[in-house]
Amino acid sequence: MTTTAALLAFTLAAAILTVTPGLDTALVLRTAAVEGGRRALMAGLGICAGCLVWGALAALGLGSLLAVSTLAYDTLRICAAAYLFYLGARMLWRTLPGRKPAAGTPQSRPQSAPAPASASATGWFLRGCLTNALNPKVGIFYITFLPQFIPAGADVLRFSLLLATIHAALGVLWFALLVAATRPLARWLSRPAVTRGLDRMTGAVFIAFGLRLALEKR
Repeated sequence: MTTTAALLAFTLAAAILTVTPGLDTALVLRTAAVEGGRRALMAGLGICAGCLVWGALAALGLGSLLAVSTLAYDTLRICAAAYLFYLGARMLWRTLPGRKPAAGTPQSRPQSAPAPASASATGWFLRGCLTNALNPKVGIFYITFLPQFIPAGADVLRFSLLLATIHAALGVLWFALLVAATRPLARWLSRPAVTRGLDRMTGAVFIAFGLRLALEKR
């Protein structure tokens, strides 16, 4: 496989994987709808940064530790499950009927006002990054996926980092498109009932993913 063919094949495969609905898409869409485009983009950038972290670890060979060490894999898996459960529980907590609304929350603000932010833009970047960086499945994916597109004679470290960068760039583009798609609906999405529904749905998805990861048997 030539370098050009490898890059084209990887870009196509990575693009398909990027647009496939999953936890990352749910996080960005929910953040865009409830907390605004800027924070959603920061969450998306964090997710892509997490991909770059795993790409670098895989390129350096450190990611292979997950493939051979059950302890390392299980430790990271439990941490990821706990983190996803925490994020999901926070979203559900915001929607509890008996919870006293604070000033500016959906129950006390006008329908046209934006939803209150649960974290700063930097906070959402870190959330997105941790969502990927703590997920051992992403690490295993990079360990097994990237080597298939490295042509013979190429510098493994540099080419692996290049592929990871392409994947991250595709992710940034996709998340930007998702955020842009929510902007025409921003007024409707800011309604308290819609906001609560989105938080409940996304929170449940995060908890389901966390439980699935926690109960997974390798």
